[in-house]
Amino acid sequence: MNERPARPQRPQRDDRPDRAPRAEAAEPSAESGDGKSVTAGRNPVRELLESAPKRIDAVYVRKGQRDAKVQEIVALADENRIKVQFVDDMFLRRLHAGTHQGVVAVTAAVEYADLDTLIASVAGAPLPVIVALDQVQDPGNMGAIARTAWALGAAGLIVPRHGGAYIGSGAMRASAGALHHLPVARVTNMSQALDACAEAGLSILCADAEGDNLYTASVRLPAVLVLGGEEKGVRHGVGKHCQQRLAIPLKRGFDSLNVGQAAAICLARLGQL
Repeated sequence: MNERPARPQRPQRDDRPDRAPRAEAAEPSAESGDGKSVTAGRNPVRELLESAPKRIDAVYVRKGQRDAKVQEIVALADENRIKVQFVDDMFLRRLHAGTHQGVVAVTAAVEYADLDTLIASVAGAPLPVIVALDQVQDPGNMGAIARTAWALGAAGLIVPRHGGAYIGSGAMRASAGALHHLPVARVTNMSQALDACAEAGLSILCADAEGDNLYTASVRLPAVLVLGGEEKGVRHGVGKHCQQRLAIPLKRGFDSLNVGQAAAICLARLGQL
């Protein structure tokens, strides 16, 4: 009688080759990583929404939760124009490995200033200029600009709620601690923020390679200096609100300076006026 060949032993679980990961459905983008801090749990998140809503970047809620406490948290977030995203439990565990009760808030490293308060403070600043960053993406650039702005006496920064660099440990390191002191106003609509500054009597200046010579142009302070993102510069819609465009004259054929370098040169020049 012929014997059947021995069946190969199935590998033990620890010896099995890794399986290719299954394709996952697209999920909301949690701004992971660099220096983000989180607050987890229903009561802590609700208290944070009540006491310091400007620090909150986003609130993440487990899908399917609709009880009264969660509805209260969502309503508070909506009142403060804070993004709420409904996600699965795995996503929440990536944000916070401990007990989260299905609710996690992601917070910035600074307490954001009120725009009206920042505008009112310009006249008393050593350098009566606010720096508006139109979707500057690199935390290192943001931190470097904050460091220069603080050192030269600028009143503060305006940053967009969406589309700009996150103020976390990377930006903090690059700022050498300046972001602990320099007021930062975060706005939903940059164009409307510039209009508010103009209505308060501030000149709206825009750094632009096609603008007037920074060193010979007649510039009126107090002012807002608008700096664009690393790739595209100042967006067209935002640029329409600028009253004057200023260019840094380059003595050699060179594409451009990075936004941190441009900010330092512009602020140093404005400080001489």
